[in-house]
Amino acid sequence: MKTMQPRITAIVTPDRQLTDTPMTAVVDFATEADLPALADLLYELFTLESDFQPERDKQLRGLKLILDNPALGRLFVLRVDGRVAGMANALITLSTALGEPVVLLEDVIVAAPWRGRGWGRQLIEHVCAWARAQGMARVTLLADRGNAPALAFYERLGFQKSAMVVRRKML
Repeated sequence: MKTMQPRITAIVTPDRQLTDTPMTAVVDFATEADLPALADLLYELFTLESDFQPERDKQLRGLKLILDNPALGRLFVLRVDGRVAGMANALITLSTALGEPVVLLEDVIVAAPWRGRGWGRQLIEHVCAWARAQGMARVTLLADRGNAPALAFYERLGFQKSAMVVRRKML
């Protein structure tokens, strides 16, 4: 795996038809100062997903573990005019099938007021470009089977259905 760069930033410009006010969105690595806002986003996300319940202390603990251990993954943040508006969690693992490192993309969300402006697409494209630059061979993600808008969104971005089925066992 290639050495991780300390910062990757992309300027995202919204479709001018969607807003009268020009806004600037930046995708960057999250910082410790972002953790409360990321926990707020996870609250919003986990109220949409049937498998998870929002528990702020647990979410903050998990976010801090990722932030403090970049070998585990990277937290990406979407900022609109300096305010946190979205996030993605790129966890790093290894595929024995491919014999290479891969990313498990989790916790992708753009806050409701910022949706429909193309920033979710830019966020995911940014994470995929980062993963490619780090030598990752694949990005895999999971989405709630009942979240038709998210599933259609990921399909438009080139994510394909897998024949694999998710099973989990709590320890």
